[in-house]
Amino acid sequence: MIARTWRGWAPAATADDYQRHYETDVAAHLRDVPGFQGARLLRRPDRDEVEFTSITFFTDLDAVRGFAGDSYEDAVLEEDARRALSRWDNHVSHAEVAFAL
Repeated sequence: MIARTWRGWAPAATADDYQRHYETDVAAHLRDVPGFQGARLLRRPDRDEVEFTSITFFTDLDAVRGFAGDSYEDAVLEEDARRALSRWDNHVSHAEVAFAL
């Protein structure tokens, strides 16, 4: 299994907007991706912003490509996310899940 990790930051005023976007639009898109295995959205205060960490799980890199395309190491951000966030990582990291409980 592959874990795809990405981070983005939102002003406190629009953090709920980003979370809502993730819970609805992003989740709906992910559910339709063959090989999608689950997702977690982490949220923590970071000075005047809120830091979000998205961890999505896929069976393999082919499934990741099914979500992100051939440039799968680039972040995937829809316009609603770009409006809610103040900044974000342009690239994501991928790691093989070595152990899960």
